[in-house]
Amino acid sequence: MDSLPLLADHPYASFLDQVEKPARYAGGEVGSVVKDWASVEARVCLAFPDVYDIGMSHLGFKILYKLLNDDPRTLAERCYTPWVDMEAQLVKRGLPLVSLESARPLRDFDVVGFSLQFELTYSNILTMLHLGGVPLRAADRGEDDPIVIAGGPTATHPEPIAPFLDAIVIGDGEEKATEVALAWARLKREGVPRRERLVAIARLGAVYVPSLYATRLDPDTGFEVVDRPLASGIPFPIERALVDLNKYPFPDESPTGGPEAIFDRMSIEIARGCTEGCRFCQAGMIYRPVRERDPEQIVDTVMRAVQRSGQDEVSLTALSTADVSCISPLIKKVTERLTAERISLGVSSLRAYGLEPDLLDELKRVRATGLTFAPEAGSQRMRDVVNKNVTEEQLLETAERVFSRGWGKMKLYFMIGLPTETDEDVRGIVETGARAAGAGKRAAGRGKPVDVTVSVSTHVPKPHTPFQWAAMDTLGEVGRKQQLLKDTVRPYRAVTLKTHEAHASVLEGIFARGDRPLADVLERAWRRGARFDSWEDRLDLAVWEEAFTHVGVDRAKYLGTLPVTARLPWDHIDVGLEEGFLAKEYRKALQSRLSPPCGKVAGTFVHHTNLDDAKADARRLVCYDCGVACDMTQMREERLTFLDRLGAHRRSLPVLTDAGAAPPAAAAGPSGAPASDGGAERASVVATEQESGGGREPPRAEGEAPHRARRIAPAPKGRGGFRYRFRFEKAGPMALLGHLDVVRELPRVLRRVGAPMTYTAGFHPKPDMTFSPALSLGVISLDEYVDLRLERDLDPAALDALVAAMSAASPRGLVFRGAVQLGPEDPSLSKLIAGARYALAFARSAIGGDAEALLAARCSAALSAASLPIRREIDRLAKMVDVRQYLVRAEVGGPEVHAALARAGLVGDLVALEVEVDIRGSGAVKSSEVAAVITGEPGEAPGAITPPPHRAVRLQLFGRTPPAGSAAGERFSLFDLERARRVKPAPERTPALPLAADAE
Repeated sequence: MDSLPLLADHPYASFLDQVEKPARYAGGEVGSVVKDWASVEARVCLAFPDVYDIGMSHLGFKILYKLLNDDPRTLAERCYTPWVDMEAQLVKRGLPLVSLESARPLRDFDVVGFSLQFELTYSNILTMLHLGGVPLRAADRGEDDPIVIAGGPTATHPEPIAPFLDAIVIGDGEEKATEVALAWARLKREGVPRRERLVAIARLGAVYVPSLYATRLDPDTGFEVVDRPLASGIPFPIERALVDLNKYPFPDESPTGGPEAIFDRMSIEIARGCTEGCRFCQAGMIYRPVRERDPEQIVDTVMRAVQRSGQDEVSLTALSTADVSCISPLIKKVTERLTAERISLGVSSLRAYGLEPDLLDELKRVRATGLTFAPEAGSQRMRDVVNKNVTEEQLLETAERVFSRGWGKMKLYFMIGLPTETDEDVRGIVETGARAAGAGKRAAGRGKPVDVTVSVSTHVPKPHTPFQWAAMDTLGEVGRKQQLLKDTVRPYRAVTLKTHEAHASVLEGIFARGDRPLADVLERAWRRGARFDSWEDRLDLAVWEEAFTHVGVDRAKYLGTLPVTARLPWDHIDVGLEEGFLAKEYRKALQSRLSPPCGKVAGTFVHHTNLDDAKADARRLVCYDCGVACDMTQMREERLTFLDRLGAHRRSLPVLTDAGAAPPAAAAGPSGAPASDGGAERASVVATEQESGGGREPPRAEGEAPHRARRIAPAPKGRGGFRYRFRFEKAGPMALLGHLDVVRELPRVLRRVGAPMTYTAGFHPKPDMTFSPALSLGVISLDEYVDLRLERDLDPAALDALVAAMSAASPRGLVFRGAVQLGPEDPSLSKLIAGARYALAFARSAIGGDAEALLAARCSAALSAASLPIRREIDRLAKMVDVRQYLVRAEVGGPEVHAALARAGLVGDLVALEVEVDIRGSGAVKSSEVAAVITGEPGEAPGAITPPPHRAVRLQLFGRTPPAGSAAGERFSLFDLERARRVKPAPERTPALPLAADAE
């Protein structure tokens, strides 16, 4: 049943709390941009074909969101694929899919832009178009429908999805996004017919409009290939767009503060492209040439991003960060800047071999248990086939370096199904892992744990790579090789084997090398329920089997060996590679011949890390003349400039470590105090091999900051810092966030306003906070509390200013209402809270009759009952709870309660109950349980009761004074510290923070 609307004027407001993670659809994050639609020329919806949790981590979305919103002529809003429960609700109610910022249907935008990251998200594109009110097929769209455009890595082989798209941007989208949006909107205003608009868009360059090109069958393969343009003046082939990254600084701000994203950190792109030339890697081919961002720009972006987002981890990302020319000094520079902020630094795709020892010793500080690397193949011959410029000696060196520095785990990524692979190569995967474990054991020393995980996926031949012509292993062959791996690993106790389901890889391979007839298969599968096919537990193979059979498509032709001379379904897309280059690399692969990395001196695995060595090495850089125009002289000069700017003038001496030596001292705080208890560092570096795919403002002078300090905290004794109690409200989108999301958000708010917290002791220090009892999703609260420790001692005026600043830096719906400083004798929240008051609001129509009289009678009956049992389910386990043991008072609410409801955003013809409940060390009852036992009708199961639709608002949390004689203790505010000090503390709850199971 629907509840009272929680979000004003939002089409989903009445039922959001009935779906999983409702905050996915609410918006209101810090950094989100809401523009006046009438003030712009073009309106763009950035549509990501996966759930919010994944799409929020996508770098391309962040880049385009800021670019479009920074331009006064355009606006950008976001939309993600609704999870299956939300899709069902939208279909049931006949409601459209809407954007997060303004809750507008997709059909209202001028441009709907999809990100093509992975072939198995194509069915989600159809879901979003259908729910957004946009005709599925481009041919069915009318004059007023938006242009549906897409970009991303799979845009380079788009034929299976092409009939559903009006236009596809090839290459970098930074310049094209604004250009296409403005051109389309202008032509539409001028009354230009849709087809002529599409021709004009195609003539902009780097834009493929599928409907403007004819196709034919290729006799060598049976594939339908793009043959010729159908309009004059449009490109054929379509060349990619290429931008200078330094003209488009990476955004230092993006939406933050909703449900936890899959990569919950501030990721910064430091380079685009890769020098290594791995023959299976599409990204390494289509993003050539390598373009590195200016390191000074990177450092500045990192520091601004930390301040604006409040995130506690930054990740430097590139296809292979180990091959960014200045990576070592850049990591050191960024770590140095982040140290005082307690911000962790993550570095993707960083390998250990070839890196200087002092950088590895920087990594030693990490609060993690293992590192990840990608040898890709199990024998040296196969590594040469795929052009992975890694030797067996380097792999063992990696293991030795990792385990000798205290890590206990290492993960190695491999593939099976590579061209020319033999059973010996497959067994070599496990044996390589075993040799790495052996080297690790010797390096770690006796008794130290060593665990090597070998993770093996199935190779998918991708377009625009040297392996685009190679056959993909059949499911039967993949299964046989996986069994061979399992048989081989049995004797090796230190090696853990993980293999991946291959059915999804086969489907990916079909759509990667597919042509336009696959669009009919895609639509058929989608109409029969295909959703979230990239999720292993959602992929329904039976649906796809039926679709291929129904359409009459032979899957085998997409998976077999392709003639090198044949025309392929993606040949009309020019990614910049010279004709013949890929074929030459394919032939070298079949001969097990290596091609050294380009842009480096032959035999060099990493770039020089200091200016002296770089200047002294005058040897020529390797270049294959692949068709991409690289200026080697300019490349060499740029690297020297970057090293100079980072201050990396001379080679660093190795940092010698002694297992018996004391750990390095923690970074000093402003007063010279240790950074944290337990010797934990303020900054850490996390290194992983694969991960999906101006300076800081000066300190304010005394009196300038809104939260100015009287003094800096002295060297901590015990937990250190200064204790404060903050009161806050959470309504609207924040009432739809889970408790742990709220817990994660508060430190971000404090970082945004520059109020450093103190941290707990131990190996994994965390902000020192204790929250009031958790609330269920959808429960509004006007009286929440958190006890926390800050590094600074604030006077009352500064504390009031801090409270105001925190509200301004919070997501929509989170408002701070006050704060007090606590002394050492003040009890914590968990020892002090004794009860809560709630308002339970019902639509008068849901109660019926004389609602007030009926509810008053129900309250009287409940208070007269000896027990009020109800069944509570937690993680599918049920238990009976007697609500009457906790219920203190229940009555019909008066004007004060209705005023509170209005403040919480609940208006209309409402009738309300005011209830008071105890909160004890042993637990509490939920507001929904109170509503059920007072107003609900018995359900079918014993003890199960269903209340009428309602909305709960927590009005107050309070303590109680000790009872005097026969008189019960009086309620008092948790800010009334004088009375709080007279309360005999109750036993500390365990756990004190979430109380998730018995929330409220």
